[in-house]
Amino acid sequence: MNFNSKAALPDVETLSLEEQVAQMFVIRASGYLFDHQIRYPEWEPTAAHLKHLIANLGVGGVLLPVGNSGDLILRTQQLQSWSKIPLLLASDIEEGTGQRFDGATWFPPPMALGAIAGKDAVKAEGYAEAMGAFTAQEAVALGFNWVLAPVVDVNNNPDNPVINVRSFGETPATVSRLASAFIRGAQQWPVLTTAKHFPGHGDTAVDSHLELPVLPHSSDRLAEIELPPFAAAIAAGVDAVMSAHLVIKCWDAEKPATLSHQILTGQLREKLGFNGLIVTDALVMGAIANEYGPNEAPILALEAGADILLMPLDPANAIKAVCDAVAAGRISPERIRASVERIWQAKRKIYEQSAQNHPTTQESALSLLATPAAISASANILQDSMQAGGSLPLPVDKKDKLRNLIILDDILLSDVLGHHAPAIDFPKQLGYQLRICDRNSDFLLKDLETGDSHPTLLQIFIRGNPFRSSAQVTEAALAWFKKLLQSGQLQALVVYGSPYALKQLSADLPKEITYVFSYGQTIPAQALALETLFGHSFSLSQTF
Repeated sequence: MNFNSKAALPDVETLSLEEQVAQMFVIRASGYLFDHQIRYPEWEPTAAHLKHLIANLGVGGVLLPVGNSGDLILRTQQLQSWSKIPLLLASDIEEGTGQRFDGATWFPPPMALGAIAGKDAVKAEGYAEAMGAFTAQEAVALGFNWVLAPVVDVNNNPDNPVINVRSFGETPATVSRLASAFIRGAQQWPVLTTAKHFPGHGDTAVDSHLELPVLPHSSDRLAEIELPPFAAAIAAGVDAVMSAHLVIKCWDAEKPATLSHQILTGQLREKLGFNGLIVTDALVMGAIANEYGPNEAPILALEAGADILLMPLDPANAIKAVCDAVAAGRISPERIRASVERIWQAKRKIYEQSAQNHPTTQESALSLLATPAAISASANILQDSMQAGGSLPLPVDKKDKLRNLIILDDILLSDVLGHHAPAIDFPKQLGYQLRICDRNSDFLLKDLETGDSHPTLLQIFIRGNPFRSSAQVTEAALAWFKKLLQSGQLQALVVYGSPYALKQLSADLPKEITYVFSYGQTIPAQALALETLFGHSFSLSQTF
């Protein structure tokens, strides 16, 4: 069943309580077609179990985290074919559809637009609108109808490990303007958009995927910094708002926002006047899962005012628990019905738009992916947000024993490095010898104690990501950086990802040392950074 089917949604009244409750759940599943490709079996059910949850229990939606674009077209069609009621199909594609799905366009992180806004606000706004439009276009091509973006948190804490470069910037004005532009762009296509994470996750140094952050700010401070981007997103017509797993003491000293009636209903619904979908952040995250049971958390979120319960640990039992809560009088049937009506309103909106610009064949869908215009927009954002200093281009003497030292958090999790990656291949063409260090290879630090001297190109891949305990440069990277400086071996520095990491390192970087910074970590970002560093273009090697 395609989402642009002409079939009308059934009247909510005709659904059983169990069917209504199931519509409020969006579960996570593998983006790949086969069970042996499942990466996170604790969160991603097998095909048989997934089909049961959709076809028999009637869950309302599925979140797909990663996959291949070609396969995704088949995958989303498969999921819709299992469902009696069209599904909401969602993904966290904050940096373009290619961030999650190979083959589509991967944009630089939103903070790159914030950097451009500091120089040219109008240009940045245009980029943000284009990014929203291309993201939505490619999402629709793959079969998605719900974009879990934009992030509207104001990242005013450099130590924030979970938001970081996912934010458009450090001021409410910048975030408001760029997030609204992203929403306008996405509205050109039949997808829902989502402002997250209410009431603001930007000023935390704790990752809510692991622990529960606590914000001590006053109501006045929240009104000044955290809330304006949400108000702007609502004014721009955002379809959904995602809650944050954090405690806001001035509003509710006990419950996190996701489970707080004072916050979701009192602040978001009543004070900000938001009438769209309220969706929880993932209920499997440590900030919720570690404190509340897998069945109690969904009930508390519904009592707080949530319409959609995202990624419960045990969907079948969570649905039953909510139904039991209704039977016991803890939650009223009217409360459930109100949320399902909002879900129906969102689905009808997608229906109306889909008839006009939804791809009808696989060929037409593929034609919407990674178009020259989208790739050009991404490249322009990379170019205009890049920073460089020192003497450019960097002179290279192939007679020297050159070293290309790449440091990243975990190479096993990297999808931007390989023999074909410019960060590896381009220096190789100039005679650099490759060394790679991550948290799994700290033994390489023994090289610091040797007497060998090598002019070293130091490339660091670092950015805040969910499930990171820190947003700062790793100890290994700092140790190498300091040793190379002290020994006079540091030839040049390239940082990919976090401007906070660059700031941390540049405090000790002599002015004569050449550096390049890119917000992106992708293949195009690496190519642009290194071609800027060395002053000429490269072609990828044909042999490795």
